[in-house]
Amino acid sequence: MSVRVGTARVRALVLTLVSFFVLAGTVTGCAGGDDDRPRVVVTTNILGDITQEIVGDDADVSVLMKPNADPHSFGLSAVQAAELENADLVVYNGLGLEENVLRHVEAARESGVATFAAGEAADPLSFHPGDEGGPADGAGEPDPHFWTDPDRVRKVAGLIADQIVEHVGGVDEKAVRDNAERYDGQLADLTAWMEKSFAAIPEDRRALVTNHHVFGYLADRFGFRVIGAVIPSGTTLASPSSSDLRSLTRAMEQAKVRTVFADSSQPTRLAEVLRQEMGGDVDVVSLYSESLTEKGKGAGTYLEMMRANTSAMAEGLTGA
Repeated sequence: MSVRVGTARVRALVLTLVSFFVLAGTVTGCAGGDDDRPRVVVTTNILGDITQEIVGDDADVSVLMKPNADPHSFGLSAVQAAELENADLVVYNGLGLEENVLRHVEAARESGVATFAAGEAADPLSFHPGDEGGPADGAGEPDPHFWTDPDRVRKVAGLIADQIVEHVGGVDEKAVRDNAERYDGQLADLTAWMEKSFAAIPEDRRALVTNHHVFGYLADRFGFRVIGAVIPSGTTLASPSSSDLRSLTRAMEQAKVRTVFADSSQPTRLAEVLRQEMGGDVDVVSLYSESLTEKGKGAGTYLEMMRANTSAMAEGLTGA
C-alpha cells in the first residue's frame, strides 16, 4: 500500500514539474518575442523615435525611457539593464545626460556590445558660465541637448544608420539607407519651416528664459539670445538659490523679457516663483524640451515635438 502511495506522489510531482516548465516556457516566449530578431536598445525616447525611423521593420527597437520622463533622473529596472547587455547595438545620448543610466551602458560596452554616443558625434557646444545667461555651474562642460538643433539631428541620424548597418546583423542595408534618406529630407523640411516661423520674431524679442539650460543649440542655430534659466544648470537635478532667482529677475528686467519657457514634463513651481518675483507680469509657456509624450498627446515624435515647440515659442515671443 505504501509503495502505491509513494508511486502516486512521484507521478503527481513529475506532472507538476512538467506543467510548470511548459507554462514557464510559454510565458517566457510571449514576453521575450523572437530571440532571433536583431535588437537595438535606445536610452532616451527622442533618440528612440529617430532610431525607429531609420531601422523601420528590420529590427526590434527597445526604448528605455518612458514618455514624459526626465532624462536626467530616470532609472532602469533589472530587466531593462539586462536588455542593454543583450542588444546588438545600444544608442545613447551621452555627455552626462542619462545620469542614472550611463553605468549600465558602460557595463554593456565592457561586455562587448556595440554602443553609439549620439551627443558626442553632434559637434557638441559647451556651457559657458561667463557668457550672458550662462549656467552657474559646469564651466566648459559639453551641452547634451543637441536635438534642439535639427541640423545636428540630421548628422546624428546619418551616423545611426551607419552604426545599424555595421553592427546589427540581418538588417537590409538598402532599406536602412532608404529610411535614412527619407528621414533626412523630413529633417531638412523641418529646419526650413523653423527658419520661416522664427523669421517673424523681431530681433529685440529673440531672447530666451527657460526652466534650465536646454535650448543652447536652438539659440545658436536660429539666432536667439539666452538670457538665463530658472535652474542655472544644464541638468534638472540642480536647484536655484534665492540669489540665482534675483539675478535672473534683474536680467529679465534689463532685457524686457516677460516669457519663461518651461518643460511640459517638469513641475512649473519654480517658474511660478519667478513670476511672483516679477510681480506676476510673466507668462509661463510649456514646451516639450527633453521628452516625447505618448502618441497623440502633442509630441509623440521628434518632428511633432519640434513643430509644436516652434509654434509655441513664436507665439510666446511675439504675443500673437
